[in-house]
Amino acid sequence: MEIEPLPLNQQEHRAIIGLCVLAAFADGTQSEVERARIQQIVHGFAEEGLDLASVYQDVLGGKFSLATAATELQTPPARALGYEMAVCVCYADGAATDSEKKFLDDLHQALHLESSITDNHQQTAQALAAPPPILAAPPMLDQNREAEVDKLIMNAAILNGALEMMPHTLATMAIVPLQMRMVYRVGHAYGFELDRGHIKDFLATVGVGLTSQVFEGFTRQLLGGFARRLAGGLVGGLVREATGSAVAFASTYALGQVAKKYYASGRTLTAAQLKDVFSTMLQNGRSMQSRYSGDILQRSRQVNLSELLPLAGQQ
Repeated sequence: MEIEPLPLNQQEHRAIIGLCVLAAFADGTQSEVERARIQQIVHGFAEEGLDLASVYQDVLGGKFSLATAATELQTPPARALGYEMAVCVCYADGAATDSEKKFLDDLHQALHLESSITDNHQQTAQALAAPPPILAAPPMLDQNREAEVDKLIMNAAILNGALEMMPHTLATMAIVPLQMRMVYRVGHAYGFELDRGHIKDFLATVGVGLTSQVFEGFTRQLLGGFARRLAGGLVGGLVREATGSAVAFASTYALGQVAKKYYASGRTLTAAQLKDVFSTMLQNGRSMQSRYSGDILQRSRQVNLSELLPLAGQQ
């Protein structure tokens, strides 16, 4: 007999948010980026009827701890979910620090989780958060280059749109490495050998925030996928999936087209011009997304999490 998944109650929702905030502060630093990410979670959950500002205050005031979370997360699915979200937060801006790893170890012990669950989450997150290596790609012939680059960009946009539809939270972590991979391959097609530092600077210049994009994806997954997985909230989940998928598709498409124009011009566009082109292409990507919704859905059914590691790690 199949057991119906249990819904998260308000106490468990609150505890998971508390773990997100604890994880964000696990490295001891309180940067603007971390504070902004916490606020994204607070604002993202405002519609759920929880007083999330008070959760934030409790954590900063020392009233919420791992022991509190262990008490309030009463079901095994809720505990596993809390740990998974904490892993996402710790690895959102790259490889976890020693203090973040210690926090996750302490959380593992506090929640009495099986090592097979926690090790898998950490290994996958670490692999997806690692900077992708810069590897050579097959050269493109000049006469076919523009069409091939357009195809490369569209395939990347469809794949990233598909990742936002997958139920596994860590899938979101592959989006930024895959965007970096795409930019590298576009630059390579026009004769530029790029390093990771240049690619990150390029994304930042056009307005694609690496940490912000990953964290927004986690927030959408937390609002949609988690609730759907544990409570069967199908309609709301599908709406949020569609929203996240559209954002991932449009931003990837826009980024690829900006990269194409930039490297095709011999890197002569200014930062202001790059931002203008990105804004225009983002609107184009949003208008095109519905045309490719079937392809995105099909791709989401074909990709599994293990395949994301080589996809994100190879140029």
